[in-house]
Formats: sequence, structure tokens, C-alpha cells
Amino acid sequence: MAKNGCMRSHIRPGLEVDIVLKKDQRTGTLTRGVVKDILTNSPTHPHGIKVRLQDGQVGRVKNIIEGD
Repeated sequence: MAKNGCMRSHIRPGLEVDIVLKKDQRTGTLTRGVVKDILTNSPTHPHGIKVRLQDGQVGRVKNIIEGD
């Protein structure tokens, strides 16, 4: 089952994810990175859980990259 970025329980620090940055919301351009902090407190969010990547960028999770 593919996990999406709308459920906080699917996201944890260290996961590789694709996020949409605020500046890219109109275009939908994805940025890949590793989760450092989870910024959304609610268990779900319709537009994706907001996270901070290890490089400091903040955006909403669109895809979770499944590891082996």
C-alpha cells in the first residue's frame, strides 16, 4: 500500500520524502529530502503534513519514498 503525506503517523524523522515548497505550490514542483522535524500537530492534513527537511527547507509532504 502506498503511503501518502496526509497522515502524520506515516511520517517520521529520517524518512526520504518529496515535498512541495510554499513557493512551488502553484507549479507543484517537488523537492526531495530527508525529514528532520514534523511541524504539523494534527494527525492528518488534506494538503500534506508540513515538515522541515535536514537542509532547512519547509514544505508539505506529497510522497513518501519507500526504502528497502
